[in-house]
This record gives sequence, structure tokens and C-alpha cells, in this order.
Amino acid sequence: MLLWFLAGSATAQSLTQRIDAHLAAPRFAAASWGISVVALDDGHPVYGHDDGKLMLPASTAKLFTAAVAMDRLGPDYRTHTDVLAAGDIRRGRLRGALVLRGRGDPTLAGDAWADQLAQQVVAAGITRVDDGVVGDDTAFAGPPIGSGWEASDLQAYYGATASGLSVDENTMVAEVAENAVTLAPTDAATTLAEQPADSPAFYRAPGTSTLHVLGAAPRKSRLSLPDPALTAARRLQAALEKRGVTVRKEARSVHWPIPAPTGTQVATLPSPPLTEILASGLKRSQNMYLQSVFLLTGLEATDQAAAHTEDRAAAVVGAWLGARGIGPSATSLEEGTGLSRHDLTTAGSLTHLLSSLDSPGFRALLPVAGVDGTLVRRMKGTAAEGNLQAKTGSMSYVNALAGYVTTKAGQRLAFAIILNNYKPTQGAAPVSSEVDAIAVMLAESPDRL
Repeated sequence: MLLWFLAGSATAQSLTQRIDAHLAAPRFAAASWGISVVALDDGHPVYGHDDGKLMLPASTAKLFTAAVAMDRLGPDYRTHTDVLAAGDIRRGRLRGALVLRGRGDPTLAGDAWADQLAQQVVAAGITRVDDGVVGDDTAFAGPPIGSGWEASDLQAYYGATASGLSVDENTMVAEVAENAVTLAPTDAATTLAEQPADSPAFYRAPGTSTLHVLGAAPRKSRLSLPDPALTAARRLQAALEKRGVTVRKEARSVHWPIPAPTGTQVATLPSPPLTEILASGLKRSQNMYLQSVFLLTGLEATDQAAAHTEDRAAAVVGAWLGARGIGPSATSLEEGTGLSRHDLTTAGSLTHLLSSLDSPGFRALLPVAGVDGTLVRRMKGTAAEGNLQAKTGSMSYVNALAGYVTTKAGQRLAFAIILNNYKPTQGAAPVSSEVDAIAVMLAESPDRL
């Protein structure tokens, strides 16, 4: 027994020395690391380095959003998208508009959803609409941009807003080829403005719908969609017209703080269950999905009085974490994705959360090293491949990884590795490989720690 204890202590010391040596490399002299590793069998700490220091978590913050939503909303929770008739219906004629009311479903994409709703509208006896289709984006009260999101992120696909009414992940693809500019989807609510320039680029000012195409050089880029509710309304209107419904006016959209239009429900489409939305969102680190889930948590929070949905969600998350021993001095989140520079957490908070959530169902939501999601190309050919399940996090000067790994000895660990304020020199290894190196050390450990 003593020999086993001494061998275990030596192994733990060896692991500690290896991690410490990695952190002590001169390239990290101005950087900050926060690391926590705990054994899942009894919760004892295996390794720690500034595990109580507040740091920027990047997308590992999505773990908190997912955990709270699973508990507060339930794994089978579904939201829905409805169509309302805003007027009287007489002999198939709607004397008013059709309202396409979103309620935070982030999964609407392509044409199938619009055709399903159009089919129900036709089944309700509507053959003519005197007005147009109105995309109702008022479900979430407050600005559409997450608190602390930077203006420079808003044009990019990863900065797409979470809307009450979303479509195609609120993104579009702009392509310049053979001196022509195309947008996909073609019903994107965007105006193109082409102009000569020496440096080719796409530029859309925040809050506007005009995409400036600078230069004629061939290129392709996925960008955020400026008015998803209008695009969705156009999509439904086209589906209705294909089914023979006459719609007299053009589609339009309404947004908070404009009051929501009213009417009688004539069609509805449920979202996928929450677990399916979370699996897709966490595997791909899809910001719009997790911000939508965050806002849905606030929307359903009848015990919170804040005016804005995001503020209600933040209060729910703070109270939920506080009840589990993670106070505001250890974790503070203003939005649900980690894209904000206002979000802070500690490595210890993440492992505390992961230890309390450990289950096959929760693990299945996370990317697997070398297999899928944001880890599909990472840690291949190591003991972590097919073994480590973790949420990634990456933005300028931040890289993080938090999840589960089993050592070669069969010991299950929860870990969180956060690197802040690190800017690699030109030609240096990818920042993610610096974080991965520590995770691989855990996976390769041959004895109990």
C-alpha cells in the first residue's frame, strides 16, 4: 500500500513538474495561465495553477449557458415559430397581414420550414393576403447584440446576432467571381454597393444593411445577416406564393422596441428539443445558438424582473451558479457565448461545474479530440484522441479548453485550461497546441494521480 502511495505521489509530482515546465517557458513570460484538474471519483485536486484567478473564458463560457438551460428549461424543452392572421378572414381573404412570429428558434434554415408553415396557412383556408408577411423579431426585449460584443466582430459570421426570428444561422455568403457579386441566400436583406479599391474587402457598418464590396478580386466570405427577420418573412412569402396564395404587399420586419403585432394563430412549427440545439451549438461552438439558448432562459424566467431579456438571463445564471457555490467573484457572465470581453470565470469554477454535471448525456454534447466538432483536427495520434471530450474557447489573446479526459490508468478527470494575454510570435506554434499539450499530458498519465 505504501509503495502504491509513493508511486502515485511520484507520478503526480512528475505530471506537476511537466506542466510547470511548460508554463515556465519564456514565451509565456507576459501571459497568464489558469489551470484546474480534479479527479472525478472523489473530487480531490490533481493540479492547480492560479485556479482561483478571474480570466476571460472565451467559448468555454458556453458550458455555463448549457448547464443552466438544461436545468431550468429541461432537455426536452422546445420553443416555436408561429404565423398569425392580423385581420379578419372572409372567403379565403385575409384583410390584413400575416405575422411570422419568432420565439428564438435558432435552427430555421433553408426552405422546408417555410413550406411547412405555408401548408398550414393554406389548410386554414387563406388564399389571399391583402397586406404582406411581417417578420416579428420582438420576442427578445433589448438590443440584438450581446453585451460586450465588439463592433469589429459584428460583420463576421461568428458575430451574427441572436434574433427572436432567425434564419440560416443569421448568416449569408458573399462571393466575388468573374467581375460579379452574388449573395446566398438570394433573399438576404442586403443592398450591394460596389466600388474600386486597391485592397479587396467586404465592409458593412454596424446597424446598416448595405454591404460595400471593395475591389473586384475574386473572394468568398461568410458574413452576418443584417435583418434575419426580413429575410425569413421573404422566405415565407415566397413559399405561400408557390402554393397559390396571393400576397399583395412586400414583406417587412418589426423589431424591439416596436410593440409586437397581434393576431390569431393559424400555423406553428416547434423547434428541435433543447439537447439537439445544444449538441449542435457546443460541438461547433456556434455563438448564435448558445446566445439564443441564453435568451430563451431569460424569456422563460418568470422569477426575474429585469426589462431586457439578456439581463434576466444573466440574473438566472448568476443565481443558479451561486446556489451551487460559484459566486459572482468567481464567475460573472453578461451574455451566453463567451464572445464578450465582459465575461469572467476561473478555472476552478469550470471544473466545479464539470464535476457536478458529469454524465454520459452531458459528455455527448461536447467535441471529441480528433473526432468531431471544433476538436476534429486536434490532438490526433495522442492518448487524447477519441478520449478527451471538451469545450474549446478561442478569441484574440485567449485560448481555453475545459472538459473531461481519462488517463492511461483509467482515472477520470475534469479539467480546465485557460490561457490569457498571450500573443505568439510570427512562425510560432498555434496557440491551441500550447493548451492541447497540457491536456495530452493528462491523457498520457500512466498511473493514478
